[in-house]
Amino acid sequence: MSPAPGTDRPVQIVPSVLPADFSKLGEECQALEKAGVDRIQWDVMDGRFVPNLTFGPDVIAASRRLVGLPFEAHLMIEEPDLLIPRFVEAGCEIIIVHAETTRHLHKTLTGVAEAGASAAVALNPASPIELVLPILDLVDMVLIMTVNPGFGGQSFIASMVPKVAALRSHIVDAGLDIDIEVDGGINPDTIASAHGAGANILVAGSALYRDPAGLEHAVSELRALASQ
Repeated sequence: MSPAPGTDRPVQIVPSVLPADFSKLGEECQALEKAGVDRIQWDVMDGRFVPNLTFGPDVIAASRRLVGLPFEAHLMIEEPDLLIPRFVEAGCEIIIVHAETTRHLHKTLTGVAEAGASAAVALNPASPIELVLPILDLVDMVLIMTVNPGFGGQSFIASMVPKVAALRSHIVDAGLDIDIEVDGGINPDTIASAHGAGANILVAGSALYRDPAGLEHAVSELRALASQ
């Protein structure tokens, strides 16, 4: 049996710093870099699109000089166009915008590229992939949320696995070079199914920080399990 489309793309383990100690974010980023992660995700929440508040660009900028890893900003905010340049200036190489937060998605994603970052688009669990099919030529990555955004530590929504597979099949059929990221409930029990469906960028938060053997063990274990 041949592998599913997209599973030949390099696996990347990307930690969310949402479960980290906010009083020492710089040190937390350094520890993640030492543990062997591929880049760091900043979950930016505005208390409007999601019921939580987290990081602004100045907080991210304060940690930028301490690590060499790429940063991605997952903007769970309304009217993202207003702040995209700020997050790029803060050192985020990838900007992820939710399709549900902007009326003019083409314009918003073009604005990310004009600001000097790689553009990506995110979909909430209830949003169909058809919402992003018209703009795939503008993005390098699509993020499929596998929990409802707003808080860490939620359970993986298994019905998102066919959604990932459907998106990957469309990307392959269209001949596009696009990563699929999944975020929410990724742990040793769920990572293989997400990767097997065609996701190659795997965001983990609680699973990394709760591993009693430490971050390095957690990262290595997830990377190995994703490829089984």
